[in-house]
Amino acid sequence: MFKRDITESLRKWRKSPHRKPLIMRGARQVGKTTIVHEFGREFNHYLYYNLENPQNSRIFEQERPLDDLMNFLFAHSGQPQDGETLLFIDEIQNSPKTIALLRYFYELRNDLFVIAAGSLLENVIDVNASFPVGRVQYLPVRPCSFCEFLSAINCSNLVNVMSSATDTIAIHSELMSKYNQYSLVGGMPEIVDAFSKNPDIASLNDIYETLLQTYRDDVEKYTHGKKLTDVIRFILTYGWYKAGEIIKLGNFAGSTFAAREVGEAFRLLQKAMLLELAYPTTSAQMPAIPETRRMPKLLWLDSGLVNYAAKLRKETLNALDLLDVWRGHFAEQLVGQELLTQSHDISQTRQFWSKGDGINGAEVDFVWIWDSELIPIEVKAGHNAKLRSLHSFIDRSPLDIAVRVWSQPFSIDTVETPIKRKRFRLVNLPFYLVGNLEKILTQYA
Repeated sequence: MFKRDITESLRKWRKSPHRKPLIMRGARQVGKTTIVHEFGREFNHYLYYNLENPQNSRIFEQERPLDDLMNFLFAHSGQPQDGETLLFIDEIQNSPKTIALLRYFYELRNDLFVIAAGSLLENVIDVNASFPVGRVQYLPVRPCSFCEFLSAINCSNLVNVMSSATDTIAIHSELMSKYNQYSLVGGMPEIVDAFSKNPDIASLNDIYETLLQTYRDDVEKYTHGKKLTDVIRFILTYGWYKAGEIIKLGNFAGSTFAAREVGEAFRLLQKAMLLELAYPTTSAQMPAIPETRRMPKLLWLDSGLVNYAAKLRKETLNALDLLDVWRGHFAEQLVGQELLTQSHDISQTRQFWSKGDGINGAEVDFVWIWDSELIPIEVKAGHNAKLRSLHSFIDRSPLDIAVRVWSQPFSIDTVETPIKRKRFRLVNLPFYLVGNLEKILTQYA
């Protein structure tokens, strides 16, 4: 299995003097179990229990003191109680009683390293009054970043070059070629691993189809009533076509569903971490408060799934520039996806900027909080003078820096807004450097 960056976050958790049981959250098939299995190799002992197995679930649900439970687990696994031990409880959502038990690992057995994972845990959090709030930590697991994709296909040398933005200029064409592959394949670990062994896109179809069906079956377990089930099925069939777009909830994608019904379905899918509804802010400086009454932008978890489910592959393959695919919305999906690689905070969300309505309105594709400042990010090609919305934002901002993501090499321009004549630096980032955004801002801001 290829290296995942999140392993470093797990090592920091292990060394922390304030360590609590860790809950890894993420959509199905983003690699949670595999990541912990690999991490378990670094301990003297590794105990793994999957609570989808009724026998394992019964072990944790029996009424017994925690020390007696651990004595049983060690005896059951045939491992001695010496050295550092990692206990991994997988699919923990199947046992609310075991979820409640996590607080006692923190209070009574902090000598153990405990990780839990599961699908749609947010639904359990909402309904389980005994959830150990304040006694656990969270770590989100997301699809592979572009750098992880490069490592998987044996191109780690390119990752090293990307540590310096200026060094990428000489090999820009090669990096864009690899990024185009990534945009098509996506970052779901099983698919990335299969592609690394056989770079034939068509051979991946069965895996994509299985993933999509798994999401349909999994999410529907938590719906209540036929109407909500129908809405979710509709979104998981046609919602992929709206990736990167600002959407209207009422009659979404030409359906007959009301805004309330669609909103409820989207909230459930967001809990499953399959997508995010990113809302606009109207402020050009902190605090960036989301305007939840305005129309949101739909961002799915993975570009490869979008490409497959929305049947975009041919258009993506034939495009001379990713900004030309699907009226530019696919490019926004890609950038939004890579922005999440900037940190492993569970609270990380994405926003865009909007000012005014109609013909006189302005809209910047994303805004990103960096060093307590709000950085505008436009995903667009073309002449600097045509970045009208970006200029509008800068005129309202106390900053003198902005970011433009495009398919050209890295560069920094000095630009002047046409109305207030405010000079600012425009950092031009090729798509493949979005994952290094915060490092680049630290260097050049």
